[in-house]
Amino acid sequence: MSRPPVARRPNLVPGAYRGVAVSDVTCELDEGSLAAHFVGLEAYRRTRFVVVRRGDQTAILAVEKESAADGADPLFAPITGVTLLAGPQECAFVVRPDLDAAVPTMLARAAREGAPGKRGVVMQDGYDHISFIVDPAPLRLTVREVVPPHPAKLFDQTRRLLDVAEHLPPIELVAEVVDLTELAHSHPAEAYLLPCRGAGVTVEGSVTCYLDQRPEHRAWTLLGCERSQQIHEWFYGERAEQVDTCPRRAGPTPGAVLTRCCLLEHEVVTEPGQVVVPWGATLAQVSEALVRVVREWEPSWAPG
Repeated sequence: MSRPPVARRPNLVPGAYRGVAVSDVTCELDEGSLAAHFVGLEAYRRTRFVVVRRGDQTAILAVEKESAADGADPLFAPITGVTLLAGPQECAFVVRPDLDAAVPTMLARAAREGAPGKRGVVMQDGYDHISFIVDPAPLRLTVREVVPPHPAKLFDQTRRLLDVAEHLPPIELVAEVVDLTELAHSHPAEAYLLPCRGAGVTVEGSVTCYLDQRPEHRAWTLLGCERSQQIHEWFYGERAEQVDTCPRRAGPTPGAVLTRCCLLEHEVVTEPGQVVVPWGATLAQVSEALVRVVREWEPSWAPG
């Protein structure tokens, strides 16, 4: 069945790169010349866009095709109209064998790194597939996490998921870390109590103890969250002097935020300004969180 014309909007990418044809022409790459060249030619039923090359010049077209009387798409159909999405002066062609043209975030990365300022960027990927993005404006997602360990795992999980997320709009990650060592230096104490030994944090010049080893009680400052405080109260019958390290309670940051919380057991939570996963979230939980982020901050995005 015929699809509606392509709407101009930020982060326009094809729904699938198989809908992108590539054609070399000898005519000028303005809309009138391209219409004179393409209208009347047959196009495959899945073709919705054409990347047009003329020497080292590139343009991106959306095409409309004639429908059969029953509304179904035939195998091939004549092109009835074209829309110039990005002309040669505003379009670049980049080759990125390290990226995947099926992933919108990869297309936006290629645009940012290879052709900043261009409205339209065509990318040839490591499979020699070709796709494009027009008017890249990726959603900035701040991932707020506690370090060490390095790298921050939630940030790394999110990055790995976005590297293969064909169903999500372009997203640009921003790391915002709560550094335990810096927190300790800003709150001098003779002894610190950290939640666990696993991260390997020590504070030079001070005694460092770890709550998961249930050490003998002493005067210390807890570098931890509310869950650590609850465990301290269970072990020692009192709450400790504390520097709160919870990234969930770090306060507002402009734009979308993804963070984690030890008080969550299994659920993923959407709150004003942020989506929260449990500490130690699985990739499936982080994936669910990304879908929630998009639902909150890019609800109208859809591929072309």
